[in-house]
This record gives sequence, structure tokens and C-alpha cells, in this order.
Amino acid sequence: MAIRTAHVSLTVAALGVLSFILGIIAENKKPASGIAIPGKDVVICKYPSDPTVALGSLSVVALFLCTCLGLVSVFYPYKGKSVPTEALFRSSSLVVFFTIAIGVSVLAEGMMMWASITEGLHLARNVHHNLETGCPTAKTGLFGGAAFLALDASLFWLICQMLTLNARADYLEEEDPKGEYGQVLATDYNANGRAAV
Repeated sequence: MAIRTAHVSLTVAALGVLSFILGIIAENKKPASGIAIPGKDVVICKYPSDPTVALGSLSVVALFLCTCLGLVSVFYPYKGKSVPTEALFRSSSLVVFFTIAIGVSVLAEGMMMWASITEGLHLARNVHHNLETGCPTAKTGLFGGAAFLALDASLFWLICQMLTLNARADYLEEEDPKGEYGQVLATDYNANGRAAV
């Protein structure tokens, strides 16, 4: 079965929305701080059980798949017809949106990974020699900000796919079934001068 543009678009959108939802849930489930339990010359931080790290990691994976599929959607030879890269990137709007999509994807991926790794390190390294520690967690807003960037990235990939289809049509000069602007076909009219129905 051939890959259709509608399938790719729906998958990119679904992965972007999934990454967004997982990131928002991770932000909401993240505890504000842990409970400090004083010991002999150390403070042990006890954190409530929460799925923040797992949700953040799943969001990273969903966004990575969304980005990979977005890249594939730009270069994939739909209907078996490939278009050279230089022909695709003659469109300045495609170049701009492609650059933005990559930048936003990398930024969202980096922020989500940073938040997930930081939260995981806080949970794993919970013994502190500083007796004044406040049992920190990942910065508030990182998961949420990364989630919104992930959603933006998927939308930019969808725009890139539409612009790619336009560039492909221009390169392959696919025929418009309605004809050129102003073109009138003789078969559209009968001999009496009335338009055929």
C-alpha cells in the first residue's frame, strides 16, 4: 500500500498532539518540592510517587517520531515521483517554514529532555550534604513550555508538507483538471451558443 499524504499528515498531527498532552500532564503531575528528612550531616529528600519522568520521556519519543515523520514527508517520493531537493527548496516559503520547523523541534526536544533528565536526577540523587536544601524539582514551566513547542513543531511540519506538495506540483507541472485560467474548451458549448450542461 502506498503512503498517502493524508496518512502522513494525520500521523504527524497525532504525534504532535500526543507529545503536547504528555508534556502538559507531566507539568501538572510534577510535585512542587520534596519532603526534607534530616539525618546525621545529610538531608534525605523524599518525593511523592509521580509519573513525571515517564511522561516526559514518552513526550520526547513522540516528538522525535513526529519530527522524523515531518522530515520524511518533505522528501518522500509520493506516487513514485521524486523531486530533486534543489527544486523543492526553490520555494522561499518552504525554506523559511522548514527552517522554523527544525528549530522549534530541536528546541522543544531539548527543553523536554532537560526537564525530564533534571527531574530524574532530583529523584535519583536525593541525599544532600547541604543541610539547608529545599528538596528541589525541575523548574516549573519547563514541561509545559516544551509541550507547547512540541505542538507548534507539529503544526510547522504540517505547513511544510503543504508547501512541499505545492513545490512538487510546480516541478512536475501536474495538470489542473479545470484547465488554465481563461481557457475555454469548444466541447463546453453546443452549436446554438448555449453552455452545455
